[in-house]
Amino acid sequence: MKIASILTLLLLLSSIIFGQKVVRQNPKKVAPNDTIVPGKGTREVQLKKIEKVKVKDLSDSIGNEPVKSKLVDTTKQNKYGDLLKDDPKYNKRYSFWKPAVDIIGFNALLNVFDRSALNLSYAKVDFRTWTRNLKAGWPWGSGWEWDQDRFGMNFFMHPYCGSIYYNAARSNGYDFYLSTLYAFGGSYMWKIFGENGVPERNDLITTTISGALLGEILYRLSSNILDDRTRGAERVFREIAAGLIDPMRGFNRLLQGKTFRRTNGEVYQKEPVNISFYAGARWVNDENYGFLGNGTVNGMINAQLDYGNPFEIRSRKAFDFFKLRVDFNIGAGRKYLDNLTGYGILVGKNYQLGKLAILLGGFQYYDYWDTKTFEMGAIGLGGGVITKLPLSKTSNLYTKVHLAIVPFAGSTKRLGVFDTAQVRDYNFGGGLEGKFEGTVNLSKYATFSMIYYFFMVHTYVGTPGNNFLHILKPRITVALYKGLSIGFENYIYYNDRYETDYPNMHTVRMEQKIFLLLYLQDKQRRGYYN
Repeated sequence: MKIASILTLLLLLSSIIFGQKVVRQNPKKVAPNDTIVPGKGTREVQLKKIEKVKVKDLSDSIGNEPVKSKLVDTTKQNKYGDLLKDDPKYNKRYSFWKPAVDIIGFNALLNVFDRSALNLSYAKVDFRTWTRNLKAGWPWGSGWEWDQDRFGMNFFMHPYCGSIYYNAARSNGYDFYLSTLYAFGGSYMWKIFGENGVPERNDLITTTISGALLGEILYRLSSNILDDRTRGAERVFREIAAGLIDPMRGFNRLLQGKTFRRTNGEVYQKEPVNISFYAGARWVNDENYGFLGNGTVNGMINAQLDYGNPFEIRSRKAFDFFKLRVDFNIGAGRKYLDNLTGYGILVGKNYQLGKLAILLGGFQYYDYWDTKTFEMGAIGLGGGVITKLPLSKTSNLYTKVHLAIVPFAGSTKRLGVFDTAQVRDYNFGGGLEGKFEGTVNLSKYATFSMIYYFFMVHTYVGTPGNNFLHILKPRITVALYKGLSIGFENYIYYNDRYETDYPNMHTVRMEQKIFLLLYLQDKQRRGYYN
């Protein structure tokens, strides 16, 4: 898990690179391409000129929403001059067997590594184990089982492996939904041929569904870094950074000749990316309602990434807008990755009611909480409403309300969380989740936010009953200098258990965080603030 945490941190750090160069756009015209013109100077000089020519105001009196114009939805570019999708001329769909070969090769190498380098017993497969697993039948039948792997393996490592399968197809020109089918195929193949035990149905679920979510996020972030117009050291740096974020895409770019390809115009879809980092001290209270100084203290690092402008009037497709947040612990035992949460839009439509901007859509959700207090991993599918209301020329109120069905989740058992547990210490279940986020930014001086998460998980496998988890997070930040702020955040966890064979349980735990926050806004594409 330590390696996985470091890789996740590198992902968010690498995404600081804002890859797109924007151009001037007239709201009455289609935005021109970022094109290199032969005979008009070197590529490097032209790219610098393109970068200096910023997008012209395509906004209302507040400066955030697009002017009402049918051109916004009918052009090939968004309001920033970026492509609305990867240029198919330079990103063609390859034959179906190519991503399949990628997946087969990856699974074969992973099995050899697990068996030879790590000497893992479950990786010692042969024709006998393959024959037995092929006879296991469908995943919901009696030939499959629920596994006993530890929480981090089932709800983080399996989804990350699923992102590799997913991007085998995505980097070969397939869309979100077809790439998800390849993620399923890769996971199914591993369960049958990569391990010698009884195949486990929960791995098939998390690897496919959460793997598609993480895979699309990694693909989008690598697209924001890649720029096939660049050359020299900048090109090398971009290719390496994109390959670290999305290894399967980096590998396929080499095979496809894209690593060294040079184009005159931009060929990848790119959206505004805003990033915030904060680091500081975290108090985990010993008592139910403790406060600063009461309990253990350790360091923590947080990163939050917002991709896409949810308030731009445009047609919507999967993951044109998403949000990802990760918290790391320092000096708090084995649980380095405290939580990783995110969601991405699947379908949606924008509305404008006076000054109120609205995005109404269907979303996919991913929640991974591996704290000393509780474990919660959830897959969610549901609807959400995101709004922005200008309070003044420089202040806004943002709200986000989500309600989703949770078809599959992992939830802490009654006995609690064990820091060194190497086997399953949680139940499998499903239910509902709800999320509310409200933020007020007072110009550039301060922000106030309130976040509330709710999970209801009914146990499918484990201790019979229902688990209700509430997470409340008020936060305040005060600006110090430009994008640097100081902040305070208070976590309150409420856990209510109603179990068939045991008395009801009600527990409360609090945490406090004091931190310095660095906010990096994608000013080239005028990303929204939140």
